[in-house]
Amino acid sequence: MKSELIFKKILQITLHLLFWCGVLLFYTYFFGTESNDLGYVLSFSMFLMPITIAVTYVSIYKLIPEYLIKKKYFLFALYSAYTLIISSYLIVISVFYGLIYLSNFVYADMPPISRNLLFVSVAVYLVVIIVSAFTLLKLNLKHAEKTKKLETKILETQLKLKEQELNYLKMQIHPHFLFNTLNTMYGFALKKADETPEMILKLSNLLDYLLYQVDKPFVLLKDDINHIEDYIALERMRFNETLNILFETENISDSTKIAPMLLLPFIENSFKHGTIKNGLLTVKIKLVCKEENIHFSIENTSSNPDSSSNGIGLENLQKRLTLLYKDNYKLNIVNENNLFKVNLILNTANS
Repeated sequence: MKSELIFKKILQITLHLLFWCGVLLFYTYFFGTESNDLGYVLSFSMFLMPITIAVTYVSIYKLIPEYLIKKKYFLFALYSAYTLIISSYLIVISVFYGLIYLSNFVYADMPPISRNLLFVSVAVYLVVIIVSAFTLLKLNLKHAEKTKKLETKILETQLKLKEQELNYLKMQIHPHFLFNTLNTMYGFALKKADETPEMILKLSNLLDYLLYQVDKPFVLLKDDINHIEDYIALERMRFNETLNILFETENISDSTKIAPMLLLPFIENSFKHGTIKNGLLTVKIKLVCKEENIHFSIENTSSNPDSSSNGIGLENLQKRLTLLYKDNYKLNIVNENNLFKVNLILNTANS
């Protein structure tokens, strides 16, 4: 690690030296225009180099990173003005250096460009501006990359939190569902009913669904309907003659998918919190596919005005819907006229 750091530092110094050698060649060529006095031009260029290097490094290591990038615009403008004033004074001195020491006060012996203060300033500040622009671009790219990595990290963290919350909600739903089903089976076993083997088979199918399908993000709607029918069959056995249930499906596509265990708890809730009236618990379920939407409705006889808030299932389902479908669903729960109604519309375009 240390050797790698040393290598990077040496490489950086080497690149800087090569760059300043290139700037020296540029100055020599630029100020040597219309002049054959190479000694004068080279000496004048060498005198300008420390000025150019100092102004450039002040700009890229102090002014830009500490003031401009950090949006301290007043301080950036103030210190930039100081730098401009000092560097302009030094550029003036360089012209006098050429006049006094290199041409012995003979103005005509000075190369034409080196005696023009404007051209000398342009040459120095052109290098400063080019290097500063490159540094600013580099810093912006680095900042953008850092921001992107941070955003990616935040998104990954949010995704993990959502996955954990979904798993937690599923863990709550599964025991609740299994508890009700096992209670039904226990009652049949006590009565030694002939339907017990069939009930065990259907429960086995549901357990297979819970163990191997429910952890998938989405399952085929047809498969989900099959398990709903198994659950309804179990409840028919439990309620016997006291259940009046209607389950209708329309236009179910072979490719339509849905989050597993999303509809079943609604149905389970109807049996758990429904009320037997006139000797019957009435449950009506309808499931229709329309283009990219699933329309699910269920209603049951009820006498409890607070049914919509009872049970873990409904509360968790609303949370799961928000996590899985975000703004792609509409849920309406109404309890009136002794009927508890749930209407759900799911947009399955992204499923």
